[in-house]
Amino acid sequence: MRPHHYDDERAIEAINPQYNARLVRRVDQTSDLATFWVRFDGEPTPFDAGQYMTIGVYADGKLWQRPYSVASPPEEASTEGYEFYVRLVPIMRFTTLLWRLPIGHEMRMIGPKGRFLLEPDDDRTHLFVSTGTGIAPFISMMRQLALQGRPRRIVMLNGCSYVHELGYRELLESWQRDRTYPLTYVPTVSRPDDPRNAGWTGHTGRAEGVVRDVVHDLRLRPEKTVVYICGNPDMILNVESLLLHAGFPEFHVKKELYWPKGKVATMPDGSPAPSGAPVAS
Repeated sequence: MRPHHYDDERAIEAINPQYNARLVRRVDQTSDLATFWVRFDGEPTPFDAGQYMTIGVYADGKLWQRPYSVASPPEEASTEGYEFYVRLVPIMRFTTLLWRLPIGHEMRMIGPKGRFLLEPDDDRTHLFVSTGTGIAPFISMMRQLALQGRPRRIVMLNGCSYVHELGYRELLESWQRDRTYPLTYVPTVSRPDDPRNAGWTGHTGRAEGVVRDVVHDLRLRPEKTVVYICGNPDMILNVESLLLHAGFPEFHVKKELYWPKGKVATMPDGSPAPSGAPVAS
């Protein structure tokens, strides 16, 4: 089967007066997961770990863009640029254009935005729950804390369908193995019987099906734990509901919601989700 971006024949504009940045690096993890670095042509825009930028290109006379959480630490913006962990979406919107861009291609980047931020001087245990590319803001947070020499105790629960989709696995395993960061890394795969997960001996099930066991096994006390959730919108709401029922105060649970365009957001019980979440375009 041909990758979806091969079917995208929109004419990407190489030059446009709105362009202010360029693609400077790319590393592919799978055929539909890759890390991209985009750097401003001029001075970098400051951001806080956990925030997102919007990147895009012009094609067929229209700006195609999408917001992505930054995975790199703020201190690297002027040198390495802004790092984004992206999944190729099989519809003719932005990512099929992104997958076609050569290194050095000009782009438009604006931001930062977002309030998915760490609390200052927070000595509670941090439970980070993510699925897929939702791990990106947590990588930025941890990298920045490490650079500042002020790491916090973190439990990282990351769920994917397949082992090869576990983003930043090597980095996280090395931090935990070398004890260079006070991290407990808990990856889980939701399709353990699939041949692509053969040999997997770690946790199995979706993140919302694993989170209560993680809280219990690691003895995470609600009054001494702060929770951050990012990833699939349904997962976010399910994990939030489970933790609230487990005694976690609502103000101890923070979430980053990206609703796909046209998606109706609902809570696990079918009621409308809270408004005010950033919307991907």
